[in-house]
This record gives sequence, C-alpha cells and structure tokens, in this order.
Amino acid sequence: MAAGAVILPPARRLSWLSGLRDSKQLTSRRREEIAPRIKQTALAWGIGWAAAQEIDALGILPATRLAMRRAIAACGVFPDYVLVDGRDRHDFGLPHRVLIRGDERVASIAAASVIAKVFRDGWMRDLDMLHHGYRFADNKGYATRAHRVALRRLGPCPCHRFSYEPVRSAADATLHWRWSLGSATGSNVP
Repeated sequence: MAAGAVILPPARRLSWLSGLRDSKQLTSRRREEIAPRIKQTALAWGIGWAAAQEIDALGILPATRLAMRRAIAACGVFPDYVLVDGRDRHDFGLPHRVLIRGDERVASIAAASVIAKVFRDGWMRDLDMLHHGYRFADNKGYATRAHRVALRRLGPCPCHRFSYEPVRSAADATLHWRWSLGSATGSNVP
C-alpha cells in the first residue's frame, strides 16, 4: 500500500498541471514522465507505505491511514491543512477535508496519486526481480489472471497479504500439498 503527499505552490505557476486528473486515467508511461516534474515543482512531497504484514495486522483502512501519515511525515514540513481523496475521515492530528473523487478535482491530490503510483510500480518491479514467477511487474498490485495462476502454483511469498482471501486459500493449498508430500515420504515437517 503506497500513499503520496504533495504540497504545490500557488496555482498560477502550475499551468502545466491544469489537465492533471486521476492517475488511474493516465498511462503508466505518462505517470513516469510527469512524476519528476511534480517532484521538482512541489514545495514538498513524500511517499508513505504500509507493508503486507501491517495490512494483515491492522486491516486495509487502518494501514491506508498509516501510509498516509507516513507520506505526510516524509514531506519534511507539516501542512496547515490536508486534502484527502476518499470517503473516510482520518486522524492525522492536522485539520483536513475528505473529498470524494478528490484526485479528479484537486491538483495536489492528483499529483500525490501520480507519485504514489509511480513509487508502487517501481516497488512491484523490484518485487518481480526478488520473487520470480509471480509477474509482479505486470500486475502492479492488482491480481491479474497470470498472477493468480502463479499464486496457486507457487504459493504465497512474504510480500503477499495473507488477509486477502485468494492468498490465504493459496497458502492453505500449498501447505496441504507440502504436508501431503512430506507425509508420503515419511517426513512430519510441512
């Protein structure tokens, strides 16, 4: 789970950002092109994350909040006011406003979404090199059919969220298969 925070200068200096909207509407290539410009233009920016184990322990919404707090802290300066994309109020210890579809309405939220997705995509490429066969670089955090097949074939790795039902099922199936295989050879070790 990755979250971004961006503090932009006054809008009059951001004409190039006027068309920036929801990062999901941009191609991966376009996000990669504009992320450095966002970082150069921003008064401050930060990335926060929550690891799979934190998501499993806390739940998805509390882990999202944790990633957001980390992103704000990574900016190095605390904003006077925080605008958040989504529906749920958060406890940042800072005044804030939650905006449904905020990444379609506010340039700083859209910019934060872009840098978060670029970070996440890079993270997924790194995971792909560490954990061969899962095709993390292709799925970018969303389980593609090929990833689900690999998950069933290989079982989960430490970067998977075990609270996510398909991962839990794959872990159970893999453990059962290993236990059965171990039992067949006389071993009691799964």
